[in-house]
Amino acid sequence: MYAIIETGGKQYKVSPGDELRVEKLPGEVGETVRFAKVVAVSGDDGTLRTDGGDDAQVAATIAAHGRGPKIEVLKFKRRKMYRRRIGHRQAYTRVRIESIGAEPAEQAQEATAEQPEEIIAEQPEEVIAEQAQEQPQE
Repeated sequence: MYAIIETGGKQYKVSPGDELRVEKLPGEVGETVRFAKVVAVSGDDGTLRTDGGDDAQVAATIAAHGRGPKIEVLKFKRRKMYRRRIGHRQAYTRVRIESIGAEPAEQAQEATAEQPEEIIAEQPEEVIAEQAQEQPQE
């Protein structure tokens, strides 16, 4: 049984017991994270389900946090005395896949940063009428 999950803008093929490096996730070592964005899930009988599976989830444990190797970035323009040299190290999280299951999506805590919910306030009809009058007529 395996699943294809999406996290950090990338897709990964995972099976229970796998350990992989993904983009940095919030949380401490030993905490459990759930990947609710599951692209596809294979069954025990060999079938592949790609319907988006609202009930499919992958549970993983954070094994470690770290930083990758240093990448050197060099900018150079000949004959102009222009040289810039900087380095970059990408942060990552090593996770161990515990299980691939079918739990309700409402109980899932996504491993991505939480997006603020859009709040739509209902306005009284008087306010709407005032805003309409303020707009210039052409």
